[in-house]
Amino acid sequence: MYFGKPKPPKDTERVPPNQHVTKTFPVLHAGSVPYYKDLTEWNLQVYGLVNRPLLLNFEDIMKFPQTKAGNDIHCVTGWSKLDNSWEGVSTKTIAEAAEVKPEARFVILHAEEGWTANLSIDDFLKETSLLAHSHDGEPLTPEHGYPLRAVFPHRYFWKSAKWLRGIQFTKQNHPGFWEKNGYHMEGDPWKEERFSWD
Repeated sequence: MYFGKPKPPKDTERVPPNQHVTKTFPVLHAGSVPYYKDLTEWNLQVYGLVNRPLLLNFEDIMKFPQTKAGNDIHCVTGWSKLDNSWEGVSTKTIAEAAEVKPEARFVILHAEEGWTANLSIDDFLKETSLLAHSHDGEPLTPEHGYPLRAVFPHRYFWKSAKWLRGIQFTKQNHPGFWEKNGYHMEGDPWKEERFSWD
């Protein structure tokens, strides 16, 4: 029997089925990596079923209350990276600033080159959901989504769109880039929701 402080979970209890732990941070994406010469070329649009559409530059993002979060991430290709540290803005903060309408049920994330990912509003507003500009104490690298990426650790990592440019609140669900190509609409790693037939 164990008394006192609860035992921290073993790594094996933190890793979903058929995943392996990596110490590296693999780079996987479709299309080219955008390299911004300066951030005047970047903005984030928040629109759709909102009362206050937003067009934010990076300075605007940094004016919001900043949040630090630690989590594990799980890629649909089979790797998991434990103990990540992120800094950014809570998705709830952005939703509150835009005054999302009650009829909004889904969120479409828009990234560079027309890339999209879909989530339920509950996934987007989860306490652990974040729009991150830093990883492990350093600004994101271009390969990992600089200047801003989504982080939804409770879903397979393809849902955590890199190079974020738009957040659209909708009533209906719309499949994103990978969902149109056979990936699962929800992507829960603990249920192994990798593909549409899972």
